[in-house]
Amino acid sequence: MIWVKDAFIKILMLVKTSSTRVIARSTKPSPPHRTRFLHHRFVVSPFHFPRYFPIFNSFPQSRTPVSLHMSSAISERVELAKLCSSRDWSKAIRVLDSLLSQSCAIQDICNRAFCYSQLELHKHVIKDCDKALQLDPTLLQAYILKGRAFFALGRKEDAIAVWEQGYEHALRQSADLKQLLELEELLTVAKPGKEDITFTNDNNAADHKLSTPTSESRLYLNGKSNGTHKHQHEYSTSRLFQEYGEVSEIHKKSTNAHNRTSDEERKKSSMSLSELASDTNGKTFDNYKSRNLLSDGSKLSRESADASENSSISGEICDIGLSDQTSVNEMPCGLMNGGHSNFDRSSYALDSCNKLNEKSEQGNKSTVTSGESSDIAEIDCPPNNNPDIHDEVSEERKRNKKFCVTKISKTKSISVDFRLSRGIAQVNEGNYAYAISMFDQILKEDPTYPEALIGRGTAYAFQRELEAAIADFTKAIQSKPSAGEAWKRRGQARAALGESVEAIEDLTKALEFDPNSTDILHERGIVNFKFKDFNAAVEDLSACVKLDKNNKSAYTYLGMALSSIGEYKMAEEAHLKAIQLDQSFLEAWAHLTQLYKDLANSKKALECLQQVIQIDGRYSRAYHLRGLVLHGMGEHRKAIKDLSIGLSIEKSNVECLYLRASCYHAIGEYAEAVKDYDAALDIELDSMEKFVLQCLAFYQKEIALYTACKVNSEFFCFDIDGDIDPLFKEYWCKRLHPKNVCEKVFRQPPLRDSLKKGKLKKQDFAVTKHKTTLLLAADSIGKKIQYDCPGFLPNRRQHRMAGLAAIEIAQKVSKAWRSLQADWKHSNRNSKNGKRARRKERISMASQNRGGAGCSTSSFSDTSASYAVTEDKSSSRLMMSWQDVYSLAVKWRQISEPCDPVVWVNKLSEEFNSGFGSHTPMVLGQEKVVRYFPNHERTLDIAKTIMKDKLSVHNKADEIIDLSKDGKSEKIVRAKSCDDLYEIVGEDFWLATWCNSTAVEGKQLEGTRITLVKMGEHGYDFAIRTPCTPSRWEEFDAEMAMAWEAICNAYCGETYGSTDFDVLENVREAILRMTYYWYNFMPLSRGTAVVGFVVLLGLFLAANMEFTGNIPKGVQVDWEAILNFDPNSFVDSVKIGLYPSLKITTSLKDFPDVASTFATTGSVVAALSSYDD
Repeated sequence: MIWVKDAFIKILMLVKTSSTRVIARSTKPSPPHRTRFLHHRFVVSPFHFPRYFPIFNSFPQSRTPVSLHMSSAISERVELAKLCSSRDWSKAIRVLDSLLSQSCAIQDICNRAFCYSQLELHKHVIKDCDKALQLDPTLLQAYILKGRAFFALGRKEDAIAVWEQGYEHALRQSADLKQLLELEELLTVAKPGKEDITFTNDNNAADHKLSTPTSESRLYLNGKSNGTHKHQHEYSTSRLFQEYGEVSEIHKKSTNAHNRTSDEERKKSSMSLSELASDTNGKTFDNYKSRNLLSDGSKLSRESADASENSSISGEICDIGLSDQTSVNEMPCGLMNGGHSNFDRSSYALDSCNKLNEKSEQGNKSTVTSGESSDIAEIDCPPNNNPDIHDEVSEERKRNKKFCVTKISKTKSISVDFRLSRGIAQVNEGNYAYAISMFDQILKEDPTYPEALIGRGTAYAFQRELEAAIADFTKAIQSKPSAGEAWKRRGQARAALGESVEAIEDLTKALEFDPNSTDILHERGIVNFKFKDFNAAVEDLSACVKLDKNNKSAYTYLGMALSSIGEYKMAEEAHLKAIQLDQSFLEAWAHLTQLYKDLANSKKALECLQQVIQIDGRYSRAYHLRGLVLHGMGEHRKAIKDLSIGLSIEKSNVECLYLRASCYHAIGEYAEAVKDYDAALDIELDSMEKFVLQCLAFYQKEIALYTACKVNSEFFCFDIDGDIDPLFKEYWCKRLHPKNVCEKVFRQPPLRDSLKKGKLKKQDFAVTKHKTTLLLAADSIGKKIQYDCPGFLPNRRQHRMAGLAAIEIAQKVSKAWRSLQADWKHSNRNSKNGKRARRKERISMASQNRGGAGCSTSSFSDTSASYAVTEDKSSSRLMMSWQDVYSLAVKWRQISEPCDPVVWVNKLSEEFNSGFGSHTPMVLGQEKVVRYFPNHERTLDIAKTIMKDKLSVHNKADEIIDLSKDGKSEKIVRAKSCDDLYEIVGEDFWLATWCNSTAVEGKQLEGTRITLVKMGEHGYDFAIRTPCTPSRWEEFDAEMAMAWEAICNAYCGETYGSTDFDVLENVREAILRMTYYWYNFMPLSRGTAVVGFVVLLGLFLAANMEFTGNIPKGVQVDWEAILNFDPNSFVDSVKIGLYPSLKITTSLKDFPDVASTFATTGSVVAALSSYDD
């Protein structure tokens, strides 16, 4: 034991003897304003073991042999002393990691923080200081180091707060007067109101702000201040040995001063960890100087071929695996205010990250010369009001910076750490190929050097060479399985390749090495969010913000994840918390806007966007979002203005181009619409989502050209279902690649020819008395279609469309009913036998053409979307089928929002024969679809009821799965979730609701299919689907015909023209029954819900009833029909909310005729587009 202790003392003496930086106790006191104290108070002497940097925690009190564990610890601390003496910080950190894994000593934590500071890994410094302060809240050194790290990261306010907290502890304990004064000095310099002194280098680079004053700024050599530093008390630096930029003078004097140091002075002096790193006997001072250039933060200039390798080093040193405890946020260029790292936001990063970080990325592309956020190039000093001193120091620095560079050469004397740091700096600069070559040099000497492998892998990743990056990270893991950073970065690379499972596995492994790493939790939460594991994302991000309450990026992603699983209130709170942390955090504002838009809260959404634009009027995404909101509200002209501003900022934004084209299309400005559609088609895209928009742009352009041809034609000639090729409509509805359409389908004539046939005219927009009357009435009636449910944004354009359509339906149905009433009176004169014969004839008609009395229809194969009231010459009666009635509403829906492919399913291509199904999900993976999830629980109960009743379901292949065995019936009753049902069945399945038939007594029609499909490990596609096949179409066609006949018979008899509410009871119920079959029929590609309610309003008007209220909150009428097995049950469920708002009215006769007032397609488009003029 004595030998070990003696050896240890010799090592310490050797280190102290070799120090070029020993502070002696001078007998001549310094003036108060020149007082400087050693920044790192890590005291090491043979007789006084340090508080913060013990080579041993303590010596055994007995003289018994040292245990193997103690012997290992001793050897590690001896090795640590050597590594610090040679300034091999990364290996020193590894030794400290090993020591900390054995015993979490506060001294070792603080020492590791210091080592991190030498490698510019400021966020690791902060992390270790936090750990140290948890163990000892009065540890002044931790406050100093943590504040310096914050300052270097540009977080000045945080630095001041930390130093103030440390200063309060120092005042209370007064244990270390020097550190108290140092904290006081740091606060004095850092507090607002002090002027920064800037130095300009010889490259005419931008001024570097001075930062983080410390007591290390003044170089002492054995108690004597170096002559070259006579003005050094006027400024201080943020890096160890930063003064060594003045090389030649210091080098000459340091050796002499070192030789004059007496043994007595050494014994009296104290020694810091930084001093352990001093160069031995000054023999390799130039190398020493070279190795600290990166710590100095000075940007190297090119002066010679030898120096070229070291030029342009700037930006914060990346954290690439110098420790097992590593994190994403140590990367230099992350979200502003400590968000996601540059590595994560690069082209190699996750798309979801890219979207979130668009704005931040712009701010982080600046180089070191910006002097704003670089972690290396900023050097701060206290205020200096002496211009002569400033000039002298500045000129001296410029001269010596040139000298520094020319002395650096590509020799092995440059330490591995220094070359590693230079490679990292090149990665930060964006010089990836150069960085790779530097890492290659290191790896030639040591092919398994983990830090170099991680560095090169990172550079590969930035270059999108993800496979090569993964290979390097894998080698690093093989070389050092405990390299948490390698696991993390490989996880990032795998995520970028779409390997979600492998990515999560790697990030989970990285988390094993640092379970409380907020950065890895943050990263894994983002990856989970990207791959739609929202529950896991919420868990990770919640844990992250619990540990790091200031992580605005984590709060934003947490808000998005919570929104996805239906926790909208908590999502709003998370977004607001991110904004509270940073009022200028544009991404948080944007995602909060999206949340409000999804919830149909247009007022709050627009308020958020106004805030965003006030913060940054050049933020293009804000204009796109506002355009989306305004478009969803039907304010197309206003949307165009915002989208145009967005495109002036970002010309190639395909989302803005497509949306603006759609708005131009809707308001009848077809030339501008086609121009934007073409521009969208010409853009080179980088994602599937954008490619879908391009496909839609192709189809929409053709529809715009078609509509332009019909502008001056009568509106009934506007017939997408009859005029447009079925294959085109098929591909349009399914958003398929238009290649086959281009080859097989007749294309619309070009714009020039289309506009020759018609163009919106001034008279289309002219205001007349009849138009005004109709528009006011339409706006009032149309508002009644609005659902008061999350996700349904009030749309003025759609409201006007619905009102005009309802009035036109009422007028044409009323005209048909007058004819039927005349026929009824005529038949009523006949004898009783004659009536029976007539009744039998009616039934026969219904069975033949499914049109019923006074009605006509055609089979599914030859129906047309252009229906009008026609005259049956044989009976002098007006003929109108149920499909004629609904087609009026369909046509209005098609013209009001041309971006929606609203077509009759039976008018699609031959694909109809194999079934074209609608798909309405309530749950998609783990995402709760905001519009339809409120129906989830009820749909689940319906599914359980059907499963228990039928004791079978169907699989994907339509094969029957028996559920009558193994107690599955009882399990179905107990099931409470999709998980439970899926476990019972064991595979993807579907079951169908049924509709009791009115046309055929006792028959059950297949209603809507409820499907449960596994998505990923923890998600499901839980949806309703409606397959439209020819056989199903015929069945529902018969039901609709019978229901339409029932309405006509109920009103066109004795109750015709009645204004007695009770007398009209049968009419109301007949209208609701036909609506029930319509919703279960689902005969349109989309728009079935609104068309069904518009027809309901029109039929009520025709029968002298007007719905004056609103649909009850939370009620979706179409879902009420879908989830009821019988039409009478549906009637009972909805009349409670609808009937109280039904009022008797005869206002229909006062309305001008819609068909003649808005006779042409152009006049209809103008009417729908004029409400905001």
